[in-house]
Amino acid sequence: MTTMQAAVLRGIKDLAIEERPVPAPEPGEVLVQINAVGVCGSDVHYYEHGRIGDFVLERPMVLGHESGGVIVGVGRGVDAARIGQRVSVEPGVPDLTCPECLAGRYNLCPAMRFFATPPIDGSLAEFVTVHESFAHPVPESLSDDAAALLEPLSVGVWANRKGQVSAGSRVLITGAGPIGLVATQCARAFGAAEIVVADLNPHRLKLAADLGATATLNVAETSLGDAGFEPTVLLECSGHPGATGDALRTLTRAGRAVLVGMGDDGLPLPLGYIQSREIEVTGTFRYANTWPTAIALAASGRVDLDALVTGHFPLADSEAALLVGERDPHAVKSVINPQH
Repeated sequence: MTTMQAAVLRGIKDLAIEERPVPAPEPGEVLVQINAVGVCGSDVHYYEHGRIGDFVLERPMVLGHESGGVIVGVGRGVDAARIGQRVSVEPGVPDLTCPECLAGRYNLCPAMRFFATPPIDGSLAEFVTVHESFAHPVPESLSDDAAALLEPLSVGVWANRKGQVSAGSRVLITGAGPIGLVATQCARAFGAAEIVVADLNPHRLKLAADLGATATLNVAETSLGDAGFEPTVLLECSGHPGATGDALRTLTRAGRAVLVGMGDDGLPLPLGYIQSREIEVTGTFRYANTWPTAIALAASGRVDLDALVTGHFPLADSEAALLVGERDPHAVKSVINPQH
């Protein structure tokens, strides 16, 4: 096979299925047949706006960065025994030589090449190439969907690590979308004693309870301030300015706030509250060194990724997969199957 199909974003709300050459793996790379791709909010944002912050779509780009599949080819220097191996693709490949990489913070590498972040093509295609170290073997017990969704799970793992969630932590998670739901499961696995998930969507709140939240809060009925919960850790996964401000004001003294959701640059912070309580506030940018933990959590059953999937789509219906979240309040995570 010399050509393949790929979902290409050509402009705002202009997505087309195009025929492209099958990429050839460079030295140190593997060729992966992609079997599942999760739809992320960033894919939807690029589709609707053509940019996220400073990352601007200036030429056609293949979408998708949550992906799993099977290795079908290897470049020079890669063990051919890897052919046939099922893998989850870590979508960001750093230069591995800069000070950030050498310090272990490769997610902050200034030369990072991240799938579906302009100008780098993503994985919403029948085949992709990736550095062999970022094609992580997965056990047969994991579904193709779960292999793809190890990427958002890695966001949840990283958020909990940044928040130093451990045995006895009281955790507030604002936003019960896919990231909030994997953060919930990670908090439980990391030993949190109390996990309260806040959102407006009753269906997602029920799912949060099913996946490990000790309590849920519908903020359309009860405000965060009136809930009487004083967390030690906030994992803010909504990106909503109002929710972020309200949630910060619930933290206990010396609490930690981890800002995960894509918020507005103009977000007002309650600095008096933060300073007087010595609250630590940090952002997150993707993840680093999370795949081994994510694989172990999913393979052990402590995290259920398949429970997040609410719809499957063939590659030809990629645009519908991007839009289903706006049309169906019960939709949580859509998965596109490029081989179908």
